[in-house]
Amino acid sequence: MNFDFRLQVFHTVAQRLNFTRAAEELFITQPAVTRHIQELEQHFKVKLFERNGTRIRLTPAGQRLLQHTEELFAVYRNLEFDMSSLTEGHKGRLFLGGSMTTAPYIIPPILADFHSRYTDVQVSLTTGNTQQIEQALEEQQIDLGIVEGHSRNPAIKYTEFMKDEIVLVSNPAHPLARKSVIRPDELTRIPLLLREPGSGTLEVLAHALKGVGIRLSQLQKEMQLNSTEVIKSYLLHAPVMAFLSVHAVAKELQNNECVILDVKGLDIGRSFYFARLQGDTQALPELFMKFALGRSASQRHRKKTL
Repeated sequence: MNFDFRLQVFHTVAQRLNFTRAAEELFITQPAVTRHIQELEQHFKVKLFERNGTRIRLTPAGQRLLQHTEELFAVYRNLEFDMSSLTEGHKGRLFLGGSMTTAPYIIPPILADFHSRYTDVQVSLTTGNTQQIEQALEEQQIDLGIVEGHSRNPAIKYTEFMKDEIVLVSNPAHPLARKSVIRPDELTRIPLLLREPGSGTLEVLAHALKGVGIRLSQLQKEMQLNSTEVIKSYLLHAPVMAFLSVHAVAKELQNNECVILDVKGLDIGRSFYFARLQGDTQALPELFMKFALGRSASQRHRKKTL
């Protein structure tokens, strides 16, 4: 078995932290997964995982190897992508759909780079909340969506794109802004701006709040709005707070126009996903996905080396 496959086995286990799930994903047996990990540990002469009963976690050496494998696989993806681009002429029309978070903050820089490289591909972008984008996909109004949320439509295939974090933000003049950390019960007494039903951000928030014993209905809802930009403008001029993607408030944080408050015990990490209809084999959506994934991996690598 070649060394690259062992690294792929390690990478899958490191992402899932579960030998059984890794075996199912790789279509090999669990003993085979264990053997590949042991052979890597013997090769590098270090332990890659710490085992505590049925649970495993990465050792410092395992974390280092995970970083290297992510960078290595990103290079492989870019290599294959670049070489195939030399022989394939790409042209046509691509209809994209972006959620209210991904469309204004994530997709535009990718689109600019994509257009500069594939000038014969015409791209249209539709914006809506996650539910609306998934509906547009099912009605074949778009070829590819970029969405967030925990819902899973069986008619749609989801491919993880990049990580995100939902944070609680306020303007610096808010009475609680200096606290930096609040208790979960304090959250129920703060006027909040929330996204509308069908929003992936609202869905992720509701799921995360359950972990600290809070229901959406317990929150003090100031207003529900279907635009992140409107929410930002509102909270910059009022004593309210909002849960927003950290990507959406990057400029405001840099300009000290808003601050982040931590809620004790509440960690709202999520992922953005590419969404395609099951069985869809169109070339242009696949091209855009590979381009965006390669670009994202290259940017992560540059940040790590700075």
